[in-house]
Amino acid sequence: MALDRYRRYVATSDLADASSDQRFSRAIARLVDDKLSIAFVAEFSRGKSELINAIFFADYGQRILPSSAGRTTMCPTELLYDETFPPSIRLLPIETRAQPQSTAEFKEQSNAWTVLPLDISSGDGMLEAFKQVSLTKRVSVEDAKRFGLYHEDDPDIALAVDENGMVEISRWRHAIVNFPHPLLKQGLVIIDTPGLNAIGTEPELTLNLIPNAHAVLFILAADTGVTKSDIEVWRQHIGGTGAARLVVLNKIDSMWDELRTPEEVEEQIKHQITSAAHNLGLSEKQVYPVSAQKGLVAKINDDAELLAKSRLPLLEDALSNQLIPAKQQIIRRQLDTEVSELTAAKRQLLASRMRNVVEQLVELKSLRGKNNNIIEHMMKRIDFEKKEFDSSLLKLQGTRAVFTRLSNEVFTDLGMDILKDEIRKTRDAMEKSKFSAGLLSAVKHFFAEIQRNLGTSGQKTDEITEMMTVMYRKFSTEHGLALSTPMPFSLDKYRNEIALIESIYHKQFGAATLMTAPKVVLMQKFFDSIASRVKHSYLQANRDVEAWLKVVMAPLEAQIGEHKLQLKRRRQSIERIHIATESLEEKVAAFEQMHDDLEKQQKSLLALENELKNTINAKLASLRVAA
Repeated sequence: MALDRYRRYVATSDLADASSDQRFSRAIARLVDDKLSIAFVAEFSRGKSELINAIFFADYGQRILPSSAGRTTMCPTELLYDETFPPSIRLLPIETRAQPQSTAEFKEQSNAWTVLPLDISSGDGMLEAFKQVSLTKRVSVEDAKRFGLYHEDDPDIALAVDENGMVEISRWRHAIVNFPHPLLKQGLVIIDTPGLNAIGTEPELTLNLIPNAHAVLFILAADTGVTKSDIEVWRQHIGGTGAARLVVLNKIDSMWDELRTPEEVEEQIKHQITSAAHNLGLSEKQVYPVSAQKGLVAKINDDAELLAKSRLPLLEDALSNQLIPAKQQIIRRQLDTEVSELTAAKRQLLASRMRNVVEQLVELKSLRGKNNNIIEHMMKRIDFEKKEFDSSLLKLQGTRAVFTRLSNEVFTDLGMDILKDEIRKTRDAMEKSKFSAGLLSAVKHFFAEIQRNLGTSGQKTDEITEMMTVMYRKFSTEHGLALSTPMPFSLDKYRNEIALIESIYHKQFGAATLMTAPKVVLMQKFFDSIASRVKHSYLQANRDVEAWLKVVMAPLEAQIGEHKLQLKRRRQSIERIHIATESLEEKVAAFEQMHDDLEKQQKSLLALENELKNTINAKLASLRVAA
């Protein structure tokens, strides 16, 4: 509410403008988008589903997520809580993989999903609903290839073909579970990923879900430690993501041995922690040994001793008391910067009004006992100031014309139609070339064009910034307007995003070797996801540029309007005094009252500003109230 109170006061005090409205919107958006996404990643049979059961579903007294030997998580699953929707499971059919749209694009198409309600009061009802997530179906090899799920060079897949030539695949492509768990209510989003092969074949995981996760929880088996396949998953999909990373050494109960002393067992666990940290290039503090199965049993049976022995509470503490506060700290820093810029602009505007009132007071008091000649001289001085100001405004009209031209040129290369055309041309080139060299060349050309377009648009925004900086400085020095520098803007964020997407693609398909037909299909599916991700970046870039263009001139125009109004008031005051000198004392009194009112405004604004900044530095519960 602190931010809302500050915004209302700004509006009622006639201090609002397009620039501040934009900053308010951005600050509120940061508060709303305070989710922390954690990707749970593991090879098959590392106990990932059991760990999720132990953390999120133990209160139901049974396993809600299927958990057994082998692969149980068949499709990427997101666990989150959105209070605007009822508890439910949304399921995206696997057939959508035959279409060029990515999962992210399908999230905007509600009719593409199958929605199952969740009865959170019934364990059996929850169990039945979650069984749907792991359902499979049998399809022909041809269909599996079309979905990008069958590769002849994968011996495991080849063995999965039955006597009828059918292949077992997941029934669903993606699942989103809306569930009111306390951790999820805090803003945690859990991304439950299938095992190694699915990470390599599902573009959304490689391009979006894992790289964009704020943290990655990598689950190993404590008895085996870091295996060769674990290392491959880590190096290809996790190690270089830049996200916070935690490692779980699961199944420590397999090391509990009645023939060993507790000290020997502890020493063995410590050895596995050290080994895992060394092999993955992490500190030992990032490795958490747990027994998800014993933790689940302990919670169900209310066995505090077994729960402590499972060490699950230590991991839960890391999730709720380390990762979530770390994300909050990022939000606080961003908000603090946003609010500091916003409040500084409002203080400047009030200071400008105060300075104008003081100048007029000095001017009016100087008229006491003066003759008409002096009054006429002061009117001429105001007229001269107005003439100079009007001359500057004429020059500003020329700047506005250049501003409009450059604004249009920014969108010439940043337009969505140009992007769609590049995507279409790349898809056509990939269709015509069935060799990896041609496919890679087409994608390389696509990224080069995207970066060139962003670079050209970035040059235009830089020109606009430079031009507006000169104009801000001119009005500040020549006319005393309270202006700092214009709001900065850069497209570098989006250029970096595109470079990251390109690096992920080249990491997946870097070697220009002859590929099998299924591999070509997989490359094309990856490009479809790339196109979706680039579209998202372009859309956001377009929105950001458009919002910036609307507000970059707003502080200048607000100050110009304020200055014009003050010049007009000063002339009117002296004119009235020229006609009726007896009104001088009344005008002095009126301006003294205005001065007092502005001082009260400054104090009120400062109090609200301090309240807002104190709220930002508080914990998450208070942080959300700030909106």
